[in-house]
Amino acid sequence: MDLEHRSVRALRTRCARLGAVALAAAVLMAPLERPAAAHDQSAPESFAELSESLIDAVVNISTSQRVTGSRSIPMPQVPDGSPFEEFFEEFFDRDGGEEEPERRGPRRVSSLGSGFVIDEAGIIVTNNHVIAEADEIVANFNDGTKLPAEIIGRDEKTDVAVLRVKPEAPLKALSFGDSDSLRVGDWVLAIGNPFGLGGTVTAGIVSARNRDINAGPYDSFIQTDASINRGNSGGPLFNMDGEVVGINTAIISPSGGSIGIGFAVPANIAVNVIDQLIEFGETRRGWLGVRIQSVTDDIAESLGMDEARGALVAGVSDDGPANEAGIKTGDVILEFDGKPVPEMRDLPRIVANTKIGKEVDVIVLRKGEEQTLGVTIGRLDEGEQVASLSPGEEAEPEEPDTTTVSALGLDLADMTDELRARYEIDESVDGAIVTEVDDAGPAAERQIRAGDVIVEVAQEKVATAEDVKTELEDLESKGRKSALLLVANPAGELRFVVVPFE
Repeated sequence: MDLEHRSVRALRTRCARLGAVALAAAVLMAPLERPAAAHDQSAPESFAELSESLIDAVVNISTSQRVTGSRSIPMPQVPDGSPFEEFFEEFFDRDGGEEEPERRGPRRVSSLGSGFVIDEAGIIVTNNHVIAEADEIVANFNDGTKLPAEIIGRDEKTDVAVLRVKPEAPLKALSFGDSDSLRVGDWVLAIGNPFGLGGTVTAGIVSARNRDINAGPYDSFIQTDASINRGNSGGPLFNMDGEVVGINTAIISPSGGSIGIGFAVPANIAVNVIDQLIEFGETRRGWLGVRIQSVTDDIAESLGMDEARGALVAGVSDDGPANEAGIKTGDVILEFDGKPVPEMRDLPRIVANTKIGKEVDVIVLRKGEEQTLGVTIGRLDEGEQVASLSPGEEAEPEEPDTTTVSALGLDLADMTDELRARYEIDESVDGAIVTEVDDAGPAAERQIRAGDVIVEVAQEKVATAEDVKTELEDLESKGRKSALLLVANPAGELRFVVVPFE
């Protein structure tokens, strides 16, 4: 009996130990077996099936242009006696030699790019720079078909163009996806015509979003490490559902080839432009009628904001929608038509995409308080130009009475007809004129120059040099370490400047 009990106890002990080992193993394996997050996107085993379903809708765009003038390619320099010397001399002599530029006539220059079909009836999207200045445009399809293309419309600001071909049968067409839903790290696929090699597929991930590369006023590019080279311009960038989420447009490359930094116009920006080009042959963008600048940390602190955000209004057009709605210089636009404005550069894009004639609510910060204003959006005149002032004859200088503001390192004077003429200050500008700036002072560091006019101090209008001095002294007495100035250049262009007290 004792033997039986001992056998049972030994068996139970062994089972307990085995159970402990199994539990430990389960705990160690748990991280490997945890379920994927709802939004995780695993790496595909192959892009073959997706590529096959898309490649027939991607086209190579070849263009030609007739140009005049001489070729700028000189004969290569080779050592005397080189076996290539005779070859190069013969080639360049045959090509016209030194006398040819004087008699050379027009010649054709060809270039290559990419595009993609968005309508089976023959509507193709590409980059504007691919077809700019082209005399002839041909769409080359994956099956070898070549069709002449005509331009429906193009937009330089977003670098988007729309073409039309006339196919004998319906074409394979692509659809657009939601580029705003892309996340950094998502897989993307690019198809295009790099270096004229024809339909080429590359894959990568979204490296960044909302990139500003100073290509235009509405920059908000998708950055990707999918290989994009010369000739890929105008080609589509796909998500893993086969939807076009971007138009490949630019690369950063010291060598001219891909180094893994490519940029695409987001689909959500391109679609609105494409629809307008198809309907009107041109873009019709919304217009607010303000000049804006970034809200820096210094400006945010001066305005009593908890963080730098929004777009600071530095000027309002007299005949614009903003002026009619009561938006004023010094307002910070925080929200437009229900959309937040995180940075200054976001506002032009939001306004441009707003339907002309639509009434929208604009939330502004004015002297520490938020206000909601109703604005009816106007239409931006794409051909509008700002007239530059012609320099006039300089009057014989006469020394004005000046007020020295040592805290900022500058001298100020009241506005007079003589000073207005001397500095060629527009009649619309009033305030205290900067007559001299200490090169080592804080005003000089903020690019304030003689001829600039101080219009406001801490969002309070000033008319004379003494007004400026009084406002600055008031700020210093309150313990402020800097002053927010509204400064106009002689042409009347306004900007906000934060100048620390010396």
